[in-house]
Amino acid sequence: MTLDVDAAIAHYRLHGYARLGPVVPEALLERLRQRADDLMLGRVVHEGLFFQLDATTGDYRDAPLGLGWQGPSLAYRKLEKLELDEVFRELIGLPTLEPLVRALVPGRVRLYRAIVFNKAAGGGTEIPWHQDGGRLWGLSEDPQVQVWTALDDAPLDGGCLEVLPGSHQRGLATPLGGVVPVEQVQALGADARKVCLDVRAGESVLLHNLVWHRSGKTHTGHRRLGFSACYLPDTTVCVRKKRAPRQFFEVFRAR
Repeated sequence: MTLDVDAAIAHYRLHGYARLGPVVPEALLERLRQRADDLMLGRVVHEGLFFQLDATTGDYRDAPLGLGWQGPSLAYRKLEKLELDEVFRELIGLPTLEPLVRALVPGRVRLYRAIVFNKAAGGGTEIPWHQDGGRLWGLSEDPQVQVWTALDDAPLDGGCLEVLPGSHQRGLATPLGGVVPVEQVQALGADARKVCLDVRAGESVLLHNLVWHRSGKTHTGHRRLGFSACYLPDTTVCVRKKRAPRQFFEVFRAR
């Protein structure tokens, strides 16, 4: 599989996203889905993996914090620090993605986070408009490059990624980052102007961290697993004070 790197980057710079098409080989895709199940059900365990259960109400604000793994369940909303898992490391460092990421991230490439977002078959959680940057992220500079990959089909009614084209050019909606205030969403008419990125399993989307994006619940009766890897230049450092600064995993090491 090859990517048209120049076309993808041009679209990403203008609109804040670019469809990359099929990226993940079917054999790896099946292993990733199985590994996600194994991690959620406790059949594979890694010390330090982060888990967050879905909100029972389906409201993003009600998702429980700080509980970690709460026993076998396929209703976890997030699995993070997946660079600890050898199967997910194959996706993080997928050779098909290397020319694209290296074209956007100068020098040695680091990983900020590797995370699975799960919308369980019952619907999952509706995620509001947000940006992946700001003080919440605790970094010396806001990251700009992430690749979102569908591990399951994500159709229009199945919790697909939605973006507001060009919104990354406005910078941060708030210095804190994260959820975009409702008044700004309404002022820009984001709900009416959004683009829905329905994709098949194995397809990827290049995403600017500051482009406004969201996702709804799945109404198909099937779960939707999406995987996001956020890449950083080697010059970015963790600036948090309450705990030891994070060290970032190197990706695409020189061969």
